[in-house]
Amino acid sequence: MNHSISLTVNGARRDFVLDDPRVTLLDLLRERLHLTGTKKGCDRGQCGACTILVDGKRINSCLALAISHDGADILTIEGLARGDQLHPVQAAFIAHDGFQCGFCTPGQIMSAIGMIREGQAGNDPERVRECMSGNLCRCGAYVGIVDAVLEAQGQMDETNQRRSA
Repeated sequence: MNHSISLTVNGARRDFVLDDPRVTLLDLLRERLHLTGTKKGCDRGQCGACTILVDGKRINSCLALAISHDGADILTIEGLARGDQLHPVQAAFIAHDGFQCGFCTPGQIMSAIGMIREGQAGNDPERVRECMSGNLCRCGAYVGIVDAVLEAQGQMDETNQRRSA
């Protein structure tokens, strides 16, 4: 039995026919849309490499069935930059060496953006570490990641204050 779903992925509406209701968002993104920035790490929701934003909330896409997100707005790492202009979190990760091998970086960045949008980050490094604890880095780039998140949040807060003034 086929199931039709529609998703908005990185701002573009996409329609799919699923022949298997067990297809995860991760597999749909990687195999059908060729958006391979979202990584398949553990495939069990334990590493965070597959983190994306669904309706503004961060989720592990390896645990999310595509069929259960019909109509959702999905943002992946590929949808962040605007041409040559990086998202503030991407730029901060570069500035603070928030990556080494880079495998976890897309999930780390998406989780950081979700955390900042949720208002969870604050300006406390320990709070950032706690909120990012679902994203593992095999290389141990945590100091750079925390510094990048704190810097990006400050920049995003300043930008939002200027817009509302």
